[in-house]
Amino acid sequence: MTMTREPVPGSEQAKHGGQAVRARHGSDFYSRIGKKGGETVRDRYGSEFYRRIGTQGGTTTKRRHGSDFYGEIGKKGGAWSRRNREG
Repeated sequence: MTMTREPVPGSEQAKHGGQAVRARHGSDFYSRIGKKGGETVRDRYGSEFYRRIGTQGGTTTKRRHGSDFYGEIGKKGGAWSRRNREG
């Protein structure tokens, strides 16, 4: 038996569900559950886990997009940061 996930992520139904959760629990709910999840992962796997998965993700990104990709996204991030400081 194949289980399907409802609603489809990104759909209007999913958006409505997220809005309902925010209305019920408050907008900081997502921050609280994210922090709790991060702390649980840290306690379970140790802080070294984050270094390992970060390195793994960086290696995969470099393989897929090449070294120059980091320069491109760095420029975009820097431009965004400058706009927010100035504006």
